[in-house]
Amino acid sequence: MATKMLRLPSVRSCTGKSKSTIYQQIKTGLFPPPVPIGPRATAWSDDEVDATNRAWLAGKSPEQIRRIVANLVAARAVTAVGGQS
Repeated sequence: MATKMLRLPSVRSCTGKSKSTIYQQIKTGLFPPPVPIGPRATAWSDDEVDATNRAWLAGKSPEQIRRIVANLVAARAVTAVGGQS
């Protein structure tokens, strides 16, 4: 299954959060950072956005969400090194 890449307007729509809230949550570890998709463009994996939304909906604590986000970001590195898509 291919992962969709979401640009900021789609992420805002999926989360119901403003641009400033998304970037504040990235800064505090509560939302995964975007990945570069071009020289001047970034996007988010729909899987990561969905996992974060599910955590908030499940009532996870901010610390639990930080761990989820850290695991999502760490999984990126494993996938990149392993060469899997």
